[in-house]
Amino acid sequence: MKKIISLILVVILTAACIVPACAADINSGEERVVIGVDISGDEIAQVYKDFGVERGSVTELTVTNSEERAYLEGLVDSSAIGTRSISCVYIKTLDEDAGLSISTNNINWCTAEIYQNALMTAGIYDAQVKISAPFAVSGTAALTGIYKAYEDITGEKLNEAAKETATNELIITSELADEIGSIDATEIVNALKEILDETVTMTDAELLEEIKQIANEYAVNLTDSQAQQLLELVRQLEKLDNSQLIAKVKEVQDSFKKLSEASNTFSNLMSGIKNFFSSVGNFFSNLFGGKKN
Repeated sequence: MKKIISLILVVILTAACIVPACAADINSGEERVVIGVDISGDEIAQVYKDFGVERGSVTELTVTNSEERAYLEGLVDSSAIGTRSISCVYIKTLDEDAGLSISTNNINWCTAEIYQNALMTAGIYDAQVKISAPFAVSGTAALTGIYKAYEDITGEKLNEAAKETATNELIITSELADEIGSIDATEIVNALKEILDETVTMTDAELLEEIKQIANEYAVNLTDSQAQQLLELVRQLEKLDNSQLIAKVKEVQDSFKKLSEASNTFSNLMSGIKNFFSSVGNFFSNLFGGKKN
């Protein structure tokens, strides 16, 4: 059932997330692969197979653990970052308004929708992104590879503050998702993004109250620590150019609503089927049980 819901998510994120194009002049169809420098030749071959790309047909870049640490240091435990660069990335730029299509393999913490939101915060809007590793990893370091590939394609640096904020968003949302699920965590963060033009005038106390109220709408009780993390994230987001971000978030929220509706419909369908076969089983059990009596 989880696999089917994940498939629904990929379809909806691909079809429904239509967002404005980046300000940079980007040629559609440009591709890059970024390989973690610490994986073996056989592992590289497997990653290329995962991407569905022949090695040598796409410009290949590498990413080091020190580059990954530049964004992750202080956000997650040092042991979680590790000392090796493992995550690999494939990215292909898409036409204007195509949105983001994201898939993962051997990524066991960050989800497609969390990556999607973080990439938009960083300023990456229209692209196909595949994230893979030769074995299971958290996926937190993959953003560094995506940043590097995208900047190589465009020839322009992404806003440094936006990249750091996006990385922080990825960590906070993933940690929250551990407690309440990826969709709810992402929707709560997005709901806060939608009102950034209002939060900027709020005191910290007022913002904390707003955060808890939004969480309550999703039947989520945040801890004081979680609420404080979200407050700090909002304050970071307020410092960015949010003229386009709010509009993008509204598109994403619509896609998540469709996902929630689809998931509820599927769950109700499966429940109905389960109840039907249970009833049939009880009928025959009673029927043959009656004959024995």
